[in-house]
Amino acid sequence: MSAKLYSPYTIKDVTFKNRIVMAPMCMYSSHNEDGHIQNWHRTHYTSRAVGQVGLIIVEATAVTPQGRISPRDLGIWSDDHITGFTELIGLMKEHGAKTGIQLAHAGRKANLEGEILAPSALAFNEKMKTPKEMTKEDIAETIVAFKKAAERAAKAGFDVIEIHGAHGYLINEFLSPLSNKRTDEYGGSAENRYRFLREIIDAIKTVWNGVLFVRVSAHEYHEEGLTPLDYVFFSQWMKEQGVDLIDVSSGGIVPAPPFNIYPGYQVPFSETIRNGAEISTGAVGLITTGIQAEEILQNERADLVFLARELLRDPYWPRTAAKELGVTIEGPIQYERGWE
Repeated sequence: MSAKLYSPYTIKDVTFKNRIVMAPMCMYSSHNEDGHIQNWHRTHYTSRAVGQVGLIIVEATAVTPQGRISPRDLGIWSDDHITGFTELIGLMKEHGAKTGIQLAHAGRKANLEGEILAPSALAFNEKMKTPKEMTKEDIAETIVAFKKAAERAAKAGFDVIEIHGAHGYLINEFLSPLSNKRTDEYGGSAENRYRFLREIIDAIKTVWNGVLFVRVSAHEYHEEGLTPLDYVFFSQWMKEQGVDLIDVSSGGIVPAPPFNIYPGYQVPFSETIRNGAEISTGAVGLITTGIQAEEILQNERADLVFLARELLRDPYWPRTAAKELGVTIEGPIQYERGWE
């Protein structure tokens, strides 16, 4: 039996050996608080490459020190970070995985000492500090930080860059009317709220001609928040700018839980954006079995399947799913006696 989950997928000149993607998941393990790769990252990511994941996207990596979610986040704000990522990429590629990095800025959800930044001076909740409203200079500097981070990612050797525009972090804060109350050209209309992301994409494209993803929160679970239909328009604009795929998640902009959580509950958002914007998408959210993943792909609800917590529970999930689907996949020759 063949399965679409194990068919190759090509974007530009990059071919993933299967449709399985490890979604970015923060490890909060840069214990020296300097943003550098540690042994944990080497073990964690390489294990999933050994497990035959097609594309591994490294966790949210801060483009500035103040853009970290926590002091222990990875960073790419300095050229000194490049060497660690180059080594990590080499370890993953030894096992056939393609590699990506998620470039991020936490905005008002940064849990750090000192000043934090956001489009408007609105705290996420009563427990978190009130951010400083970004000036035009702050905005320009942050756009340059994303550009320089993309340059470093290219030098390190990544195959894919993903811009983190989801989960209530800085870019998402600009996109959402719930967190963006600006009255200048970066606030108000959808076009204005999109401007910050537009300028980041344009800046990155000047130094990166490789595969480019954007992660979005397609539903904000609030009566005045954005929905997948809003993200159809945003995704059309991203497509025009040269974005290759939308990684469709949801939530995080305000302290509002999803309306209902069930297996694959975010997949319809991917389907809506894929069909409405005619752009490739990745589906995420409580995807745990091979049959479930195969259904998503066969019914053209997404082009790639992103797994998060399930790959924490089972680093060899691609083999687990292959067995479920009756598919034989290759693995490290060192482990062949275990597959006999």
